[in-house]
Parts: sequence; C-alpha cells; structure tokens
Amino acid sequence: MLDAALRLLAERPDAGMAAIATAAGVTRQTVYAHFGTRDALLDAVADRITDQAMAAMDEAEENGGPALDSLLRLQDIGWRLFEHNPVLLQLGSSRSRADGDADADQARHEPVTARLTRLIEEGQASGEFDPAPPATWLVAAVTALGHAAGAEVGAGRMPAEEAATWLRTATLALLGVGPRNSAL
Repeated sequence: MLDAALRLLAERPDAGMAAIATAAGVTRQTVYAHFGTRDALLDAVADRITDQAMAAMDEAEENGGPALDSLLRLQDIGWRLFEHNPVLLQLGSSRSRADGDADADQARHEPVTARLTRLIEEGQASGEFDPAPPATWLVAAVTALGHAAGAEVGAGRMPAEEAATWLRTATLALLGVGPRNSAL
C-alpha cells in the first residue's frame, strides 16, 4: 500500500484514500485499517521518503571529498526527492500540526540534521566554511532555505530548476563560500 501511495502521491499529491486504495489494489477500508487517517498515511509516506533520503545520502558520502562537495551532494539528493515527491509540501505547510506530529517531524529530521551538522563542523574546521556562526545556526538556516525553495515551487512562483539554483547560491553565501561553478 505504501509503495502505491508513494507512486500515486508523486503524480497527484492531493490524492485521497479511495484513489490510493485503488492504486494499491485494496479496498479503502483496508487502507484505513493500516492508516487511520490520511495524515497518518502521509506520515508513513514521509518516513519512507526519509529512509530513501538517508540511503541515498549514505551512498553519496561514500565518495568522500571536501565537506562542501558532500554538503552540496546531500542538498541535491534532498532536492531531487522533493521534486519526485511533491506531497512533501503538504506535510509541513497545509496540515495543522499537533504536538505529536511536530515531535514526529523533528524525529524524522534528526538524522539529516545530525549529518548536516557534522558536515558543517568539518567544513568550518577545514576552513571551507565561515567559522564564526555556530554550526547549529548554519544547519537551521540551510534547512530553512531548502524549505523556502520548496515553498516557492509549491506556490508556483518559481520553477524547480530556478529554485534549485537559488538554493545552492544562497547556501554557498550563507556558508561564506565564494561563487562556484553551477555544474557541481
């Protein structure tokens, strides 16, 4: 069911439980038996996408290299997942968040936050990044830039490719890195 939900929501982020059930080849009642609400299903979808992101990030980090290159690879992975899963926009902006949902969101972001923190600390220690701002602040700011880029695309104010370019440009400026070749 979850795989079918991922495929359908990638095409139609607003798809309802009945459409997801049809895509999965089960009844709507079966979907509700596993996921009591659409929000619960969306949370499970977000967990699956997070798992995919972490696996892709693990693979990308095997290449090693400078902290900046690793950070930009991770950002590109995140952006590609966002482009392929527009339902992610609904997870943070259009649903009201209860305390438990906010805790789940924080837990979902924690592995990515820890990885970004480590990369930024490495970049600061090696002189690649501005050492003055606290790494935790830079992580929060880089994350906020990613969310802002996604919101611009979701609102139709900017095409995804342009948002990705500005996200990279803003990230480099925030980290205190001079302009780089956009082909990275």
